[in-house]
Amino acid sequence: MHGAVRDVLAYARGVLEIELSSVVDNPVVARDGEVMISGNFHGQPLAFAADMLAMALAELGSISERRVDRMLDPAFSRGLPPFLAPDAGTNSGFMLAQYTAASLVSENKVLAHPASVDTIPTSGKQEDHVSMGWTAVRKLREVVANVRTCLAVEVCCAAQGIDLRREVAVPSEPLRTVHSAIRARVPMMDVDREVSEQITTVDDLLPDLVDVAAARCGGLR
Repeated sequence: MHGAVRDVLAYARGVLEIELSSVVDNPVVARDGEVMISGNFHGQPLAFAADMLAMALAELGSISERRVDRMLDPAFSRGLPPFLAPDAGTNSGFMLAQYTAASLVSENKVLAHPASVDTIPTSGKQEDHVSMGWTAVRKLREVVANVRTCLAVEVCCAAQGIDLRREVAVPSEPLRTVHSAIRARVPMMDVDREVSEQITTVDDLLPDLVDVAAARCGGLR
C-alpha cells in the first residue's frame, strides 16, 4: 500500500514539473515573434493530481491509525499494556490520541471525494467546463495536515511501545537514533498527561525524523 502511495506521489510530482514548465497564459509570443492566443490555461492536470494525492494520503492516514489500534489493543499488541499505559486502569495512556487519529481519518474520507469531477458553467456559458483545481488543492492541504497528525500519533505510540519493550528487545541502530530524536523533545508518558502537546511536537519533528532515518539507512527512496 505504501508503494502505491509512492507511485501517486511520483505521478503528481511529474505533473507539477510539466505544468510549471508549460505556457498557460495569453498571448503567447513565439520565437519568430508571432503572437498567438493559446488557450492552454485549463487546470485539469493539476486538479486530477491533487484529487489523486488526497485519496492516496487519506489511505496513508487510515493504515497509520490501524497500526495505532494494534499497539493499543492488548489482544493484538503482543504483550504491551492496554493503551500503552504502564499503569492501565488508573491511566488511559494514548486512548485519546487514537480518538484524534480516528476522527481525522473519517474526515479525510469526506475530503477525498474528488473535486475535479464537478463543474458548473458560468459567464454566459463561456466558462463552460472548469477544472475545480483550486478546490481540489484546498482539500488536499487539509488532508495533508490531518495525515501529519495521524502519523504524529503513530510515532508517539511507537516510541512509547519501544520504551515499554526495552527489556525484551533492542531496536535497530537507525530506529534507536530516531527514538532518541523523539525522546529529546517528548519524554515517555509514565502517567497520563496531555497528549495534544506531544502530538504537536512530533508533527513539527516529522521532517527531521525523516532526515535522521534517511541518514542511518542510506536514504529512504
